[in-house]
Parts: sequence; structure tokens; C-alpha cells
Amino acid sequence: MSGEQHATVRIGQPGDERPAPRYRCPGQAAAYALRGVLSGGALACAGLLVVGLGALAAPLPDRGLAAPTPVALAAPAALPDVPEPAAAPVVQPAGQPAGGQIAIPVQIPAPAARRGAPALAFAAWATRMARVTGIPARALEAYAAAHAVLAATRPGCHVTWVTLAGIAAVESQHGTIGGRTLLPDGRPSAPIIGIPLNGAGGTRAIAATDGGLLDGDKVWEHAVGPFQFIPSTWALWRADGNNDGISDPQNIDDAALAAAQYLCADNRNLASGDGWLRAILSYNSSLDYAQRVYGFAQSYARSARNLS
Repeated sequence: MSGEQHATVRIGQPGDERPAPRYRCPGQAAAYALRGVLSGGALACAGLLVVGLGALAAPLPDRGLAAPTPVALAAPAALPDVPEPAAAPVVQPAGQPAGGQIAIPVQIPAPAARRGAPALAFAAWATRMARVTGIPARALEAYAAAHAVLAATRPGCHVTWVTLAGIAAVESQHGTIGGRTLLPDGRPSAPIIGIPLNGAGGTRAIAATDGGLLDGDKVWEHAVGPFQFIPSTWALWRADGNNDGISDPQNIDDAALAAAQYLCADNRNLASGDGWLRAILSYNSSLDYAQRVYGFAQSYARSARNLS
């Protein structure tokens, strides 16, 4: 959701890139990305796809950019296939039919049908995957749960945990930016709140829409949480990923599910490079952003395949 451009510090391999925010704000995490909504135009795919973003992404109120910059962009190759995240079996209590304890695969058909913290169903898988990707296990649990929900409810979308991880890596380093840690409940150890979108530094001026409820500012909007939603966008795409009755953009379960649902809007299919690019540009119409998300997602997919 980046309306801000990040400088990227390359440490080694593509998966080792870390976003270095351009701006600093006292007491706040700085220069976080801001969700944008793609409008107008369309991508045409003929071998190597080349399009002008200027014709594709007009500036909308919740983007935060002063104006789009026309650039040429080639559609990337489709991301490597990744195995479905493995959910732990549920064991029925003693006294059930067929001999007492029966292992039943976890079914996560829709957010409303889940109970407790469904992300924890993927804890064992996340622990293994964390070792090869460097992603915090708690974040991986959230991405896997969102992957499972969309696989069940929007199978034609093909959004996977690696794309969600790529976005979160760029947006907030998986909720750990600025030395934060992800708590067991899925919230960062300190709220993630971006710069005020007040027209300074190339941002659009976006007046507060929620009276400061999510970002503490009654005057200007700020992007919030691990996936950097601004309040007006969160109001449209909010989700309850852990089924606790609260939709909280600071909670990585809620934010990951909301992001997955957003990426799948308008019948998008992320299985191809063209479709994947459409989805990422809808999240943030920035060439630099799409390239960095792709670099992280590709690295995570390759690590997952090597582990399986």
C-alpha cells in the first residue's frame, strides 16, 4: 500500500532486501507504504508485457502520491508454485465414535466459520518455514491462514502466502520494523503508524476519516499496521482474521486476510505474471514497489520449494 517510495538497502540475495524509509517521524515508524486502488486502463499480455503505468493508475484519494509517474513495466514470470501450507490435524476428544480419537484435517472455509486463533493451526509448518525464509513464525501463521481461507472461498484467485509475505516484507518487515516484535496475539509490540499524509514530501493531502481512531490523528490520515492500510481503506476491506470479533489493522491475522481479499477483488487471478502484476499494482501502483515485492515473494517461494 505504498504511496511513499522507499529506498532499498541490498544486503545480499533478493530476499535479503530491507526497506529503508525515506522519512523519520518522532515516536513513529517512518515512511510506511500506503494502499492505493488501481483504476482505469488494462494490462494486455502478448509475450513480454509492456505497459505504461500512467495510463493505468490515475491518482485516487487514498493513494497518497502527488501524481503518477508514467513508466514502462514488464510483467514478471509467474511465481514458482508453492505447496499448500500444512495445517495441523484436529484431534477429537475421547468418547467420539470410531474408537475415540480421530484425526480430522483442519477446515477453514471462511472467516466466519473459524474459532479462536486459526493461524495457530499452521504453527508447525510456520516454524519449519521460518528457518528457511527468515520470516517470523507468527507472521507466517497469519499468511498461511489467509492463504487457506482464499483457497477455499476464492479458488480462482490463486493468492498464496508468498505474495502476502512479499507485501508485508516491503511494508513493515513482517511487523518488525523499527525493532518491533510480533506478540503471540498477532499485534506488533508497538503500533505501526506511518507519516501524516498532509501533502508534504510528495504525498497527497488526505484528511482524517475516522477522527483519529486508528492512527491518533484527527486531522490527517496515516497508514497503519503490518500491511499499511489507511483508515478509509480499512473501513472498506476490514477483516477479522482471528475471529475474535474485532477487525484491527494492527493485528497481522486481520490485516493479512484483508490484504488477500483485496488482492483477489475484481476476479483477479494471480497464477500468471500478468494477473499477479495487476493485483500488486492495485495495491500500490509503483514500479519500484512491484519489483521489490516480486523479489521477496520469489525468494520465499524458492525457499519453500527447497524445504518441501
